[in-house]
Amino acid sequence: MGEAIGEIFAPAIGVALSPFPIIAVILILLSPKARSNGPAFLLGWFGGIVIVTGLVLLLASPNDDSGKGDEPANWASLIQLVLGLGLLFLAYQQWQKRPKEGETVEMPKWMASVDKATPLVAVGLGAFLAGLNPKNLLFNIAAGTSIAQADLSTGEALVPLVIYVLLASVSVAVPVIWYLLAQESAARTLDTWKTWLTVNNALIMAILLLMLGVNFFGQGLGGLID
Repeated sequence: MGEAIGEIFAPAIGVALSPFPIIAVILILLSPKARSNGPAFLLGWFGGIVIVTGLVLLLASPNDDSGKGDEPANWASLIQLVLGLGLLFLAYQQWQKRPKEGETVEMPKWMASVDKATPLVAVGLGAFLAGLNPKNLLFNIAAGTSIAQADLSTGEALVPLVIYVLLASVSVAVPVIWYLLAQESAARTLDTWKTWLTVNNALIMAILLLMLGVNFFGQGLGGLID
């Protein structure tokens, strides 16, 4: 279990530090419906990570109860290797997309309508950004396969899964809770964060994806060699 917990830290950090979901939750918290849509977004976020990572865990887990077969571990290592390559490619793309000096950064069009969203839409948006957003999907797959590789029982596997969900949700949960407890001070600071994250989104993601891509590639290659 300790090994599984150690290996989910990297993908959890990847999900937590993804700028666009943080910008999205900030926009929601700066909207007129912040007190209803903020918790709704957080609920969807939790659900998205749990569903996607849980499904990957179930699919990648050993078929037998002994946990001694090495075929699932080989598959998990292969998945980690492919994920590492995918993350490195995404890192290159993000680096190419970084804005030049003085260039205006354009946000996705859907962000312009976030302030008009209903709580149900906020739940769906949170679930999508957490579970199916391409970059986070890769991290969730990596976390699920890492837990599966440890060949834990169902009860034991829940421990690293819950830790992963909590760690990956820190960057979304903290702003929501902060806003609910101290609306005015939170709103001022979050608006500053939004501006900084918007400008530096591509650079942050390029560095993050590069580091995690190298990590996953190394883990996958090491697992296949062993």
